[in-house]
Amino acid sequence: MKAVLFDMDGVVVDNLPYHVDAWLLFCERHNIPLTREVFYRELNGMNSKDTFEWFYQKEMSRSEVEVLEEEKEILYRGFYKEHMKPAAGLVTFIKALRAHGIKTALATSAGPGNIDFIVDGLGIRDQFDAIIGGAEVRKGKPDPEIYLKAAALVGVDPADCWVIEDSLQGIASGLNAGMQVVGITTSHTAEELAHTHWIAADFVNLFEHLEERIS
Repeated sequence: MKAVLFDMDGVVVDNLPYHVDAWLLFCERHNIPLTREVFYRELNGMNSKDTFEWFYQKEMSRSEVEVLEEEKEILYRGFYKEHMKPAAGLVTFIKALRAHGIKTALATSAGPGNIDFIVDGLGIRDQFDAIIGGAEVRKGKPDPEIYLKAAALVGVDPADCWVIEDSLQGIASGLNAGMQVVGITTSHTAEELAHTHWIAADFVNLFEHLEERIS
């Protein structure tokens, strides 16, 4: 292990219920059928462009997506702002990685507005050697592009990277990149994440495993 690459939503913060509430309200306002179950099964981990194209069943321009995306993200930030906090054990875990010379990167499908909202809201920007978002890749998760680019940014071979993910789309992205993948059970059960290399409920549990690996 030379680098650990973190997804954001559902990993760095346990915020997915607030995102889903925002998506459900957005879809209700736009007469788009969506249930919580369908979101977790089909859409969790996708970038906004792929999500809107899934809703509308057509290719959409970046400008079309940006208008819809801003409407949805205003809803999400309003829902989550008063509840924002890092995932259990996250800060201790990251600091332990960095103390042992292990690189850290954030690799999320989120756009720059939501990245700034979370990273600066938690005051953890300086805990990452690199940050890459959905706007900086051509293909979203489950394509491996975002994790391969994150590995390149921190100068580590993909085979020496861990990916920490909660979504099926993100897990597939990490596996497709040839990396070790840790599944966090915020979005799916341990059984649903059985194809990952390691499963943890949170970073407290994962820290214990980390100590065994680097001691």
